[in-house]
Amino acid sequence: MCDENGIIACPGGTLFEIAAHQGRVKDYLTWLHQIGVRHVEVSNGALGMPTEAKQRYIREFTDEGFIVLSEVGSKDPSQVVVGSEWADEMLADLGNGATIVIAEGRESGTVGLYDGAGQPDRRLVGELTERVPVERVLFEAPRKDQQAWFIRELGSNVNLGNIPPNDVLSLETLRTGLRADTVQLLGPARDQHTPTQRNEPPGWPPGIH
Repeated sequence: MCDENGIIACPGGTLFEIAAHQGRVKDYLTWLHQIGVRHVEVSNGALGMPTEAKQRYIREFTDEGFIVLSEVGSKDPSQVVVGSEWADEMLADLGNGATIVIAEGRESGTVGLYDGAGQPDRRLVGELTERVPVERVLFEAPRKDQQAWFIRELGSNVNLGNIPPNDVLSLETLRTGLRADTVQLLGPARDQHTPTQRNEPPGWPPGIH
């Protein structure tokens, strides 16, 4: 069903970590081949795999023909977050074949990128975007205020993850500046008497775009 609708299916990184912990990575890859999944997430935030081992798996999975997404950051809120270490790991993951690197935030939005109250770590995000190509980073942002913050800071096309399915439409309105949180993306007001050239869809209210 995903293939028929142009949706990329990718198992979460925790499933990979469990397979690695149990010594069943080959079985895991065989299963992914059997069900036709071509994307795989490689992470080490749940069970604490050394980064060298994670990057070895990234190379192996890439050689097997998979598109690899890697995740950086621990799911443990007690772990100290060091921006330079995150950036180093992201760059190394990309260098070993990852296509996208995911910045940890969990479904709660209270670890990794965020403090316990869910506020983004500006210094961390700044260091990542200074050193890592932003188009290759996916920021986990399950909460609306977090999504709006990233859109305001990094632009409408910033890669965001851990979005609840019921929030997809809401997120798209944030991206287009159709909500108060991001309405400034529309830019300065136009003179209503200045004509504009555009093709309006049938039935579209004049002057609304």
